[in-house]
Amino acid sequence: EVDDGPQTTGNLPTPEVVAELAGIAETRGLTYTVHLPLDLRLGAGGDEGHVSLVKAHKVIACTRALKPWAYVMHLDGKELLTSPPAPLPVGEGPGVRVWQRHSVRALELVAEWAGGAERLAVENLERYPLDFIRPVIDRAPVSRCVDVGHLWLDGHDPLPYLREALPRTRVVHLHGIAERDHKSLAHVPPEKLDPVIELLLREDYAGVLTLEVFGEDDFQSSVSALERCIGELSDKGT
Repeated sequence: EVDDGPQTTGNLPTPEVVAELAGIAETRGLTYTVHLPLDLRLGAGGDEGHVSLVKAHKVIACTRALKPWAYVMHLDGKELLTSPPAPLPVGEGPGVRVWQRHSVRALELVAEWAGGAERLAVENLERYPLDFIRPVIDRAPVSRCVDVGHLWLDGHDPLPYLREALPRTRVVHLHGIAERDHKSLAHVPPEKLDPVIELLLREDYAGVLTLEVFGEDDFQSSVSALERCIGELSDKGT
């Protein structure tokens, strides 16, 4: 999200860094996902030059050599939210319909740059109603990114949402909740974590599972929590 104008250095990877990452992927059997930096939207009046789209184009262009498994993205509907959040009449009202139409167009543009709509994984966000993005993704052949941590953060049972979304899900995000989200899975009680992993195993989920944490200690303890979970489920024959 760092600006890349003349007064800043920016934070997009250089061609040399991308080439090195591609080499690591080839020798180590890795794949990458790329998270686009800004919540996608058209500008006022349907302007297709909004900064979120400009930056998405730049990020896709400079990471294309990595052949990403998915480009994860958010749809920007903040202006339609109430505070505190309340269920929206999805599909009702001119503002909602305009947002849906603009969001579909934004996804069409990004899909062209990404090499296909299936590579776009639209993520559910905290504070938004559970069915907020449904009318948009029903009109665009995109994939989904189910962020289980966001569902936990809002107090939802993730299983019904995940079960319904799984046929189109390319990426699943997992993270724990402590003083904030995106913390170690060590903070997630087994009675909450285990059913999620059991569902993914039972449904033979073949997409990417991302431990969306931002520190090495949180990553290592999350791996331990995941290994504990999978080991116990294996012992039960799952």
